[in-house]
Amino acid sequence: MSYNPPPDFSSSPKPTSAKWWVMLGVGLGVLMFTLDTSIVNIALPTLVEVFQTTFATIQWVVLSYLLVVTALVLGAARLGDTIGKKRLYLGGLIVFTISSLLCGLSPGVGWLIGFRALQGMGAVMISALGAALVTEAFPSSERGRALGIIGAIVSLGIALGPTVGGLLIGLSDWRMIFLVNVPIGIFASFVVARSVPPSQYRATRQRFDWFGMVVMTIALTAFALGMTHGQDAGFTNPMTLGLLAIALVGLVIFLWHESRNTSPLVDLSLFHNRQFSLSLLTGILVFIVIAGTIFIIPFFLELVLHYPTPHVGLLLAVSPVLGGIVAPFSGNLSDRFGTRMISLIGLGLMVMGCLSISTFHAQMTDIDYIVRVAPFGIGLGMFQSPNNSAILGSVPPERLGIASGLLSLTRTLGQTTGVPLLGAIFAAIVLMQSSSANVTNAPPDALVFGVQSTFKIAAAMLAIAASIMFILWRSQPRKTVSR
Repeated sequence: MSYNPPPDFSSSPKPTSAKWWVMLGVGLGVLMFTLDTSIVNIALPTLVEVFQTTFATIQWVVLSYLLVVTALVLGAARLGDTIGKKRLYLGGLIVFTISSLLCGLSPGVGWLIGFRALQGMGAVMISALGAALVTEAFPSSERGRALGIIGAIVSLGIALGPTVGGLLIGLSDWRMIFLVNVPIGIFASFVVARSVPPSQYRATRQRFDWFGMVVMTIALTAFALGMTHGQDAGFTNPMTLGLLAIALVGLVIFLWHESRNTSPLVDLSLFHNRQFSLSLLTGILVFIVIAGTIFIIPFFLELVLHYPTPHVGLLLAVSPVLGGIVAPFSGNLSDRFGTRMISLIGLGLMVMGCLSISTFHAQMTDIDYIVRVAPFGIGLGMFQSPNNSAILGSVPPERLGIASGLLSLTRTLGQTTGVPLLGAIFAAIVLMQSSSANVTNAPPDALVFGVQSTFKIAAAMLAIAASIMFILWRSQPRKTVSR
């Protein structure tokens, strides 16, 4: 079979195949970014031994990456609208690939943490602009389908991260979890450079809002550090409260500045669109629950059912795999029937899934587990693609970059909030039911009660999101079904 290189469409009419080359290049970048969000976690115990350091230090291998992605996502998105999304996305791929090589060659833990921060700078451009590039490449009638495929890739990356990481470490050593990105990144960069067309609109020359970016970076960094510190030291700890106060003050200053700036980092008028703002809010609520789910369920599987780590990893992959399978179909359905109805069905299934998880018990089998988590995974696949399509379809083309960045920010803020919030609720309920001072030493019945109670609270949070989506669905005209 002969190989046909991707054509260069920068100066010629765009054929039908062009959009699929764009999907390939962007999809590979998104897959690398998503994998590297979770693939490193399974290597942390190995890295502690290799570098002879502490677990508190090695956690910064994860935190340095996530902090950069969280703090810089809006600035990267706005730069994409200003100087061109293709140029910035390609730059992000190149930085990500080079920094992956440097991570794999790191001689010490300090170098690894620094190179992971550099990798985060590449990842933030991929995260902020990937959905926008796909939205531009596909016609509006296929937007849900295209974003459904991207949603499937995200779910695949989440599911495969721990599994691929464990496999690579077993076959070689920890360096391979970074070095594997290099050939993929080179190929993805080649495809993006050759196939992604320039933006479909003529960008006007504007000043970049550096002050707004600095203020928002400080606010987001303080929030992420505050939530992380609060998880360990408690949310009444003075340092935790101080960091969260800095985040709140920074947000107020940012909003005040943006409302008076002629070239704002974030055009606040976008939030006058109720579909845009409420869809972002539901996305944050959903990712709070997702992050909490990924954090809490391993406690149940390991400490109550006493499953080994590989077994736990396989079971945790059930939900994202189901979501990845469903996402492209839900995207197609949203193109036919409208985004709000399909998103609402997805949220309803996620509520059912949380209520099903709240019936976990100590005598469960693998089949019992799969049946209970299946509605959650299917619901996530049903919700995510249509909701993303609704967000990106409600903004003008010249604001696609910042809309994609805000979409990415909902994921990172949800994850940053979900683990400490639902984790603290879970820990408080478990410790109230036992005499132990540590969750890992609590008796199984206390852990079961903690899981059951926490997921009832999670179901209530998703019910709020479903109520918001129902209001959107009822208040706006229905989409005519295409024949």
